[in-house]
Amino acid sequence: MSYRKLEIWQLARTLTIDIHKMTMKLPKFEMYEEGSQIRRSMKSVRSNIVEGYGRRRYINDHIRFIIYALSSNDETVDHLETLYETGSLKDKDLYKNLQERIQKLGIKINNFLQVIEKNNKKF
Repeated sequence: MSYRKLEIWQLARTLTIDIHKMTMKLPKFEMYEEGSQIRRSMKSVRSNIVEGYGRRRYINDHIRFIIYALSSNDETVDHLETLYETGSLKDKDLYKNLQERIQKLGIKINNFLQVIEKNNKKF
């Protein structure tokens, strides 16, 4: 199996692409400020899922990187909200769509983390 088959990675991948495209339509000054931050935080979600998968034989590392992915996902939500609240992102439908998808990804990453933890508890 490959990390590419993980639903959370697939969702993170499409969100990374869509967020990147969204930031290219922001005001020029914002592309290099908050736009850069949201691109990097979303890419971090995706990359941490991959790195966690690569370290899955080392359970503590696996868990740590999935937690990093979840934290970066939360950071992405915050950046998206900042863009919308400041008026740099004006498209309400796009904002709502991205927000819902990022929230859904966060739930799925959290569920994935709980399964890993449950399957690796030592009694």
